[in-house]
Amino acid sequence: MPYASRKNQKERMRRVLDYLGPRFGVVETELHYATPFQLLVATVLSAQCTDKRVNSVTPALFAAYPDAASMATASADELFPYIQSVSYPNSKAAHLSGLARMLVDEFDGTVPASLDDLTRLPGVGRKTANVVLAVAFGQAALAVDTHVFRVAHRLGFVPKTANTPYKVEQALRPLIDDVDVGHAHFWLLLHGRYTCTAQRPKCLDCGLKDFCKGPLQVKAK
Repeated sequence: MPYASRKNQKERMRRVLDYLGPRFGVVETELHYATPFQLLVATVLSAQCTDKRVNSVTPALFAAYPDAASMATASADELFPYIQSVSYPNSKAAHLSGLARMLVDEFDGTVPASLDDLTRLPGVGRKTANVVLAVAFGQAALAVDTHVFRVAHRLGFVPKTANTPYKVEQALRPLIDDVDVGHAHFWLLLHGRYTCTAQRPKCLDCGLKDFCKGPLQVKAK
């Protein structure tokens, strides 16, 4: 199936979301948090790590450092024991210490609701920022992780030249109405996590077979 026009792609996306929506319903992040700051911290920790693992370490971390003001007083060495079981704990401990200090110094300890401001924080890339904007602030921001990247390519919503998460985000975003963006991220993610898996996708169980272009040929840079 060749890459279609934007109008046709938007119609196809509507059909895909109409299929996925009833299957997954209202979905939020599986990360546990109580405030935008805690969501930001948990999302930083979740990079190349499972939500289950992150949720196992954040209760003790948040009990000791519940907000930016308290975490800003901690060094990376002091944060490390709390997060040592997640992936890349040394760099993530440094990121958490640095972002908490920047939040206190530049944003009065409050998580900013701006992509530009969020991506200035240590350890906060575009995907993390979009998760926070969508989940904590209800903005029409689309986070592209490995699952969304894979599904977008397999379903033919992006051209082969969309070989980075940012390019996929830019191609997908015009196809999704603002009101649906927050849900669409999680629906595409969960479809990729449980059905359209990287290895051995469950094609026989998939109601989107007619949309599929087959195994992913483009790897994210």
